[in-house]
Amino acid sequence: MMATTHALFGVALAAATLAVAPEFGTAALVASVAGSVFPDLDLYAGHRRTLHYPVYFSAAALPAVAVAAFAPRPATVALACFLVGAAAHSLSDVLGGGLELKPWRATSERAVYDHFRGRWLGPRRWIRYDGAPEDLLVAVALGAPAFAVYDRPVQVFVAAVLAVSTAYVLARKSLAGLAERLVPLVPRALRGHLPERFRAAADPASSGEAVAPSGTATASASEADD
Repeated sequence: MMATTHALFGVALAAATLAVAPEFGTAALVASVAGSVFPDLDLYAGHRRTLHYPVYFSAAALPAVAVAAFAPRPATVALACFLVGAAAHSLSDVLGGGLELKPWRATSERAVYDHFRGRWLGPRRWIRYDGAPEDLLVAVALGAPAFAVYDRPVQVFVAAVLAVSTAYVLARKSLAGLAERLVPLVPRALRGHLPERFRAAADPASSGEAVAPSGTATASASEADD
């Protein structure tokens, strides 16, 4: 999913919290959005592995929500919202595509790393890839409640996020092609700092995938970390 879709999940989570505890609305909004985008801070450091914890974030969120319910304070509500957002992000990435540069080709079988089981979880592809039209539909559905429950500043924020989402959806496949042309121009000494899917654009042999005789990439059984 797009990072913007995750952010809008945070807005929807905060809207739900606002309905039951309006006095914590600001804390819930900030923490929910922050938690919902937090896992993607690993984009350049082992994406969907370093900060994605589908099991551990979920396990941490359960007692945090219980504490917030029985001892509601700005801090407890904020912590619960942050952890629920991070858990939802880590879990929902499994519903999307893999980690390849062009995930609509469905060549990667890595969606999110499960640290508890020590293995990659495969993509379900219910949302075929980040920036797919259905990804935008989910973003719109998540952002819609904000226009009913929040004041203008939050509505403007949500509208801006949806505008960015729409632009990304329209440009998604073109951006992948642009990356294929630009990454080979990056000095080799710097390519190691790029996500693996971008490095593969410059040197396909460096990726953890093998190419079948038909030209279709298949995931290697010994896929390395990002």
